[in-house]
Amino acid sequence: MDVLSFIGVIIGFAALLGGNFLEGGSWSSLVNGPAAIIVFGGTLGAAILQTPVSGLKRALSLFKWIVKPPHQKFKQGIKHVVSWAIAARRDGLLGLENISEKEKDRFSRKGLQLLVDGSEPDVIRHVMETDLIVAEQRDNDAVQFYESMGGYAPTIGIIGAVMGLIHVMRHLADPSQLGPGIAVAFVATIYGVALANLFLLPIANKLRACIKQQSQYRELIIEGIIAIADGENPKSIEMKLSGYLH
Repeated sequence: MDVLSFIGVIIGFAALLGGNFLEGGSWSSLVNGPAAIIVFGGTLGAAILQTPVSGLKRALSLFKWIVKPPHQKFKQGIKHVVSWAIAARRDGLLGLENISEKEKDRFSRKGLQLLVDGSEPDVIRHVMETDLIVAEQRDNDAVQFYESMGGYAPTIGIIGAVMGLIHVMRHLADPSQLGPGIAVAFVATIYGVALANLFLLPIANKLRACIKQQSQYRELIIEGIIAIADGENPKSIEMKLSGYLH
């Protein structure tokens, strides 16, 4: 579980609410149902409008990475590759067949199967890099759902503020209602800007970091598989892949 995600959200919103309190404002002044409906509903609707169904499903499935990101164990990955190289040197490439059947990682399993089938190194690289690029692009397209929400939220917040001011203008004859009315109108702007900068955009950036780390791990697997196909020494493979630990 990624504790930093919880800490970041708590610090961000605590700073916002705490600063408002220290300035003499009440927390209740930041609570406004119509503003929340305008900002949250409008932002979500705009993002859904621009996102295809497959991208939306993938975006929702990636959301759990904020709390439980897919940590890539690079040291363990190198150990696996070295063990495959030792098995290939001892039993030949066909000796990897049983290992490939037991491998849980789909990407690694595909590479091992290509080795067992006797594919040329260039073919293996092309197939695996294509898989990596397609998967990375699919995930980055899904992350764009959260980025787009982060872009729309402040604008929708301004729309909410303008709508609130229009409502305030109806009470110009009663000056006592102007101050509170204007304050409530600008709550929508606060919602939009806070939602974008304290939640949506950080989520998108964190997901992109997870995707980048996953791609680097898969690059490690590709280089290891190619080295095995070229018949390199297991010790040499380990030294080559150790660069990914930095």
